[in-house]
Amino acid sequence: MSERGEDEEQEVKADEEDNTETNPQAGGGTAEQPPEDDREPGSDGEEARADSPSSDALETVEDAETQADLPDDAKQFREPQRKEDVENSTATVKVVLVPEGHVMTVAFTIGLRIQELKRHLASELRVPAEVLQISLDGKVVEEQQSLMELGVRPHSSTRMEMSSTDPTTHPLRPLRPPEHDNMPDVITVRVQTDEGVFQEVVVEIERPPQQKPFLGGYRHRLTEVEYHHAAAQTLPRKRPDRGVSIFSCSTQTVELKSRAQQCPVDAFTQMTSCYISCMNDKLVTPGNYITAEEYHDKRLRAVIRLQSFARGWLARQAVDRLKRERERRLAWLDMQERRRREEKEEQLRDRRQRWMNPQRREDFNLLYQALEKWRCEEEQQIKSSLRGAERKAALCSLLEQETQLITAIGRHHIAVQHNNYDKAITNLLDKSAAAHRWLGADGRLIEMDSQHTIRARELQDLYNSINLTPVSQEQRLHTLMTLKHTVKEHKCQLTQDIVDLIDREVDLVTRGIKAAKLEGLRKRISTLFLQYIKTPMFNPKMAKLLKVPQNPSQLKNNMLLCQGCQRYLHSTYFSPSASTHLNSRCRDCTGLDNIARSRNDNSCYKNILRRLRADELRLNEEAKIPFLLQVEDVRYLVKVVWSSCSALNASSDLYNLVFVRWERKRDWSPWNCILLSKEETSAHLEEEDVYKAYEAPFICRIEHKHMLARRHFRQISVMAEYLDYQPDAALDNQFVSKPITMTTGKHATDTTPSSTH
Repeated sequence: MSERGEDEEQEVKADEEDNTETNPQAGGGTAEQPPEDDREPGSDGEEARADSPSSDALETVEDAETQADLPDDAKQFREPQRKEDVENSTATVKVVLVPEGHVMTVAFTIGLRIQELKRHLASELRVPAEVLQISLDGKVVEEQQSLMELGVRPHSSTRMEMSSTDPTTHPLRPLRPPEHDNMPDVITVRVQTDEGVFQEVVVEIERPPQQKPFLGGYRHRLTEVEYHHAAAQTLPRKRPDRGVSIFSCSTQTVELKSRAQQCPVDAFTQMTSCYISCMNDKLVTPGNYITAEEYHDKRLRAVIRLQSFARGWLARQAVDRLKRERERRLAWLDMQERRRREEKEEQLRDRRQRWMNPQRREDFNLLYQALEKWRCEEEQQIKSSLRGAERKAALCSLLEQETQLITAIGRHHIAVQHNNYDKAITNLLDKSAAAHRWLGADGRLIEMDSQHTIRARELQDLYNSINLTPVSQEQRLHTLMTLKHTVKEHKCQLTQDIVDLIDREVDLVTRGIKAAKLEGLRKRISTLFLQYIKTPMFNPKMAKLLKVPQNPSQLKNNMLLCQGCQRYLHSTYFSPSASTHLNSRCRDCTGLDNIARSRNDNSCYKNILRRLRADELRLNEEAKIPFLLQVEDVRYLVKVVWSSCSALNASSDLYNLVFVRWERKRDWSPWNCILLSKEETSAHLEEEDVYKAYEAPFICRIEHKHMLARRHFRQISVMAEYLDYQPDAALDNQFVSKPITMTTGKHATDTTPSSTH
C-alpha cells in the first residue's frame, strides 16, 4: 500500500508539472499572478484561458488522448459507470457577469436544474434569485432545464452569461475583488483507482480567510512557482493505537509539600583550609536604644507636622477662594453701580432731549412742569425780597415772561403737530395696506394678501405718487390721468370734485403755468384724495382703522358726554382709570386743564409702572394687579402713600425709585410693596423673612402705609376682589372708608366715595 501511494503521488506531481508548463497558474495549491499588462482587468489567468477560442478544443483533444491511453479493461469498467451515474457527474460552469465581465467558475452536477444554479449564484452574489437571468449562446435558458439537457457532458466545461433584470437596485458584483482572485476555483485531477485504472476527479478549491503558512517546499527556477510539501497540504498521519496510555496528567504534575525543621541542639562547624577575605566587611556599632514612648512621641510630632502643613494648605485655599469671591462680588457691585449710573445718565440725556426737542404730549407736559417750577421759584423770590409797587412791577414782568414762554411752546407745538400729521397719515396708510399675518404650526410667519389689502396698497402708491413734488410734466400728467380713472369708478360728489380739480390742473399745466402757482391746487387734490381713501365704501380696509364708526346706527354705542367741552365723543377719546370706569373729561380737555392749572408730568410714574410690570411678569406670568393699575394710581401711591421718597434712606429722586415686593414669596400688590431706590432693591430682595431683618418701628410704619393703600383701593370694584381681608381689630376698623382727597399743588381731586361695609 505504501508503494502504491508513492506511485500515486509521483503521478499527481507529474500531472501538476505538465499543468504548470501549459498554465503557470495551476501550480500545486499555489498560484503565480501574471503580469499586469498580460492580464485582463476583472479576470484571472484561468478565466482568460477559458475565454480563448481554443480552450474547448484543447480539452476535447485531452479527453480523446486520455480515452486512447486507457486499457480496454478500464474502458469496460468506466462505461457502465457513466451510464448509471451520468446525472450525478459534475461539470465546470463558467458564468460571465454582464456587463462587468467578471467570471465565476462553479463545479455543478449536470443533472440539477438551472434554478438550483441560480440559487447557488444568488447566495454567492447576495442578490435575490428572481432578478438573475442566465443565457447560453445568446439565448435565455429556462429554469426547469438541466445542464445535461443543454448538452453539457460530464467532466467538461461550459460558458454561460448571467445578467440582472434590475441592474439599478441589484447590480451583479463579485464579493471578492478580482486582484485577490489569482487561483482557479475548479481543477481536474487524474486519480488511479485501481491497478492500471485512472479516473478524472473535479476538485473545487476553497479559499481560506487567511494566508496559509509556508512549512517547507521548493521553488521552480524557471517559473518561480513555489511548491509545498505534502505535510503542509494533507492531514498528519494518525498513529496506531497500541493500547497503552502514553500521555497522562499524573506524569506531568508534581506534588509539593512544605515542612519546617529545627535542629534540637545549636551547633557549629569549623572549616579548615578555607580563606575568606575581610576587604568588604563593615564595622557595625550599636546605636542609642529607642523606647516605645520615644518612638510614639516621634510619630506624633511627625503627624502634627503633616497636619500643620495640610491645614495650612487648606487655609490658603480657603483664603484664595474668599479672595476670588470678594473680587467677584466687588466686580458685580461695580458693574451694577456702572449700570445704574449709565441708566441714570441715559434718563437725564433723554429728559434733556425731550426738553430741547419735544415731540409727544408727555414732552410738552415736561416743558410746562419746568415752566411752572420756574414761575413758582421766581414768584417766591419776588414776594420775599420786594415790597409795594416794586413787587407789583416784578410780578407783571414775570407774567409777561411766562406769557412769552407759553407762546413759544405753543408755536413749537403747532410745528410738531404739522410734522406729526404727515407721519400719522403714513402710518394709517401702512396699516391699511399691511397683509394679514399669523404664526403657522411650524412657527413660521405666514402673510396673506386679500382683495381689500391689494386695493389699499394701490391707493397708497397712488397717494404717494401725487405728493411727489420734484417730477416732470409728463410724469405729473400720467399720475393725474391714473388718479382720474381710479376715482371715476365711483360716482359721488367727492369723486366729481376730484375730477374737476384734476381737469383744472391739466388745463393750467398745458398752458405753461409754473408749478409754484399750482401748489394750492395740488394740496386740495391731495386732501380730497386722502378723504377718498379714508372712506370705507371706496377702501374697505379703512373700516377697522377709523375711530368713529361710519354706520349711524353704531354712533349711539359707547358715546359719552365730555364735561369739559360738552361734546358727545366715542369712549376711545377718554382715558381709562382703575378708580373709575372713564374720566368725565376727554383727553384734550384733561391735557388743556393740566397745561392751564396743575402742569404735572407723569412720565416718571409711567416709568415706575413699566418697570413694575416687567419685574412681576418675570417672577409670575399670571400677575394681574400691576396690569390693572394706571398711571394715576401709581402717582397716588408714590405721592400720597409713600410721600415720594424711599422708605429706607428717604431719597426723593423719582427717576431712581422703584416698587418691589415687601414679602418676597407673595405677589405684588399695593398692600404688599415697598418704595425703594434702585441701590436698595437687591439687598431687600435677598431677605427671606423681613420681620426678622427689620426693626419693629420700621415694620409698623410699613404696615401703616399698607393699610392706607387698602383703604384707597377698596373703593375700586376691580381691585376689591384681590384684597386679603383681615380682622377688624387688626385693621383698626379700616373697613369703614371715606372719600379720599388727593392734593396736587393748589388743586385737589376728589375720588368717588365708597359705600360703608
